[in-house]
Amino acid sequence: MEKEFSVQNPLGIHSRPAGALMKKAKAFTCDITIAKGDKSVNAKSIVGLLSLEMRYGDKVTVKASGEQEEEAVNELGTMLESVLE
Repeated sequence: MEKEFSVQNPLGIHSRPAGALMKKAKAFTCDITIAKGDKSVNAKSIVGLLSLEMRYGDKVTVKASGEQEEEAVNELGTMLESVLE
């Protein structure tokens, strides 16, 4: 399953929100990736998330496969579309 989301944090996804995304992703047993452009990373890797350099307004795709994939995509998408501190 995959869905596209728009980053809504005015400061983009810097270390604190990236850590929150990683922590949420690790709560799921399914495989989760986040893609921006032609680059795709493991959502359970903070280094990977930071390497995407997600900025305000960027379109990113969250993909998951396995148990709880729909819940994982929706929860990470909600985080991406909120203003994370």
